[in-house]
Amino acid sequence: MIVVFGSMNVDLVMPVKAFPAPGETILCTNDYISSSGGKGANQAIAAMRAGAKVVMVGKVGDDAFGRRCVNGLKSQGIWTSGIGISERPTGCATIAVNADGENTVIVAPGANLDATSDQMPDEVMIPKNIILTQLEVSPQETFTVLKRAHEGGAKTILNASPAGNIPKGALPDIDFLIVNEPEALQLAKGIGLKETDPLKLAPQIAAAGKHTCIITMGSKGAVAASADGVFRVGAIKISAVDTTGSGDAFCGIFAAALQNGDSWLKALQRAAVGAGISCTGMGAQDAMPSKDDIDARLGELPMPERIA
Repeated sequence: MIVVFGSMNVDLVMPVKAFPAPGETILCTNDYISSSGGKGANQAIAAMRAGAKVVMVGKVGDDAFGRRCVNGLKSQGIWTSGIGISERPTGCATIAVNADGENTVIVAPGANLDATSDQMPDEVMIPKNIILTQLEVSPQETFTVLKRAHEGGAKTILNASPAGNIPKGALPDIDFLIVNEPEALQLAKGIGLKETDPLKLAPQIAAAGKHTCIITMGSKGAVAASADGVFRVGAIKISAVDTTGSGDAFCGIFAAALQNGDSWLKALQRAAVGAGISCTGMGAQDAMPSKDDIDARLGELPMPERIA
């Protein structure tokens, strides 16, 4: 089972020709889309569609957005008994998507800030489970969850997004650290590393925590480093419609593949394929691919290649 400790939002996705300059008002090129989101919920749905059993843990507000988030997860077959109610409003994100499929995102965390580590019972922190986390809820609560999970023998994954500093003491509690290039640079700065090349930076971050570090690089694929060496995986060819949620697709699919018994390198390949597919649809959760979708295109991408 995968237990996701993380955020739930409602996303307002607005298609635009180009992003506005400071002080500029622009009109959408089409109707806006309102959909459930949040990095935690996105990753939970990605994992579920990729074939895993998933539990969601976090907080929403006592409002229409909150009920929408919970009901949306339930409709996908995700267990929601770990979701609590906050006095704050449910989190909300405004996402602008330009003609090239690129996006800018503004997030109001709301109830996500009240998610606490004590919502995670000890019974789920066991070796057969995977604990999947991000940083859209309180970082300290997330680091506490990771520490407890590590002590309990569960496999731990941190998607260190949004970018932020990670205490060096928290690094050993992470089995798999997943970041994109800008997040990797900020993380490196916080732990005293000066390297900027992802291919060289990944093994340095991995060594700092004695874990596996994966740096995603969009259309350039991803680089990963562990005690086994440094590996690189490419990306499938797509016509991007909306890149929103592609990083969440990567994380959720990676976790699902591990839970289903794949090696971490096979999981890396599946995650790269699934993240690419997710960019071909609008929105985050609606564009998450199924296990069959990933299987159908897996042959387009070779297994990760060892480069060091």
